[in-house]
Amino acid sequence: MSDIVTDLPTLIASASAETIERAREGWDAWRSSRLAGVTAPTGNLALIETRWLQPGDETTPEQALAGHPETVTATELTRRNLETGEPERGIRLWDAQSPAIRDFESIDVFPFDPSWVVEATFTPVADDRTIPFEHIRDNGLTRDLVVPGDIAFERDGIEYTLSAFDDDGTLLLVFGDPSNGADGEDGTYASGRFLFVQRGDDDRVVLDFNRAFVPPCGFSDQYNCPLPPRNNRFPVAVTAGEKRVRFAGGAQH
Repeated sequence: MSDIVTDLPTLIASASAETIERAREGWDAWRSSRLAGVTAPTGNLALIETRWLQPGDETTPEQALAGHPETVTATELTRRNLETGEPERGIRLWDAQSPAIRDFESIDVFPFDPSWVVEATFTPVADDRTIPFEHIRDNGLTRDLVVPGDIAFERDGIEYTLSAFDDDGTLLLVFGDPSNGADGEDGTYASGRFLFVQRGDDDRVVLDFNRAFVPPCGFSDQYNCPLPPRNNRFPVAVTAGEKRVRFAGGAQH
C-alpha cells in the first residue's frame, strides 16, 4: 500500500467561526454515540450473516434463528437483483455477543481539525437523477442510487462537485482520498469513508469531515458498501474523522 500524498497544498478553513464552534462542541458527543452504536445488539459489529434467499424461499426471520443462541436476532431486508432486476429478499443475523464485539477495542480517529469543517452550496436536481455506485460485493457491477443534488465548493483553487445519495431522507457522502489504505498512523479504511451531510434552510450545506466515519463493511464482511465515485475522490488526504477499526491482537472481522 502506498503512503499518503503529502506534496499537495493543505486545505484551509472554509466555514464561519460559528459553524466551526458548533461542530467542535458536538464532536465529543458524536464520538461517544459512534462507539455505543457499533457495539449495540444490532450495531455494525453484531452482524454475523447476510443471507440472500432464492426465489420461492419463504424462510422467515424466526425460522432463520433455529439453532442459534438467545443472543442472536434476525431481521429482513430487500434489494434489487442486479442480473434479473427483480426484488430479492434476504435475512440478517445479529449476535449481541459476536466475536467482533468481543474483540473490539476502539475506532482510531484524528483530532478535531477546524480546517475540515466546510460550508458548501447544494443545488437540487431532478428527482429521478441517479448515479451508478459500485459496491464492494457486487463483482464490479453498479447500483443506481438517487442523488438529489450537487454539492459544490472551491478550495486551494480546486473546484469540487460531490455527489451524495439519498439514504432514507438524509444525504450520505461516500468519499475517498489518498489516506485510504495507506500505511502509518494516518492511514484510513481502505475502501473510503462515509459522511452525513448537514443541510440548512437554504442552499447551504455543511461537510464536517471530523465526523467522517468508517462504513459498516469496516466492521463486518457481511455488509455490501458503496464505493466512492470518481468525482468524490479528493487529491489530498482528508486527515479528519475516523481512521480504522481496532481489534484486540490485530484481529480481522
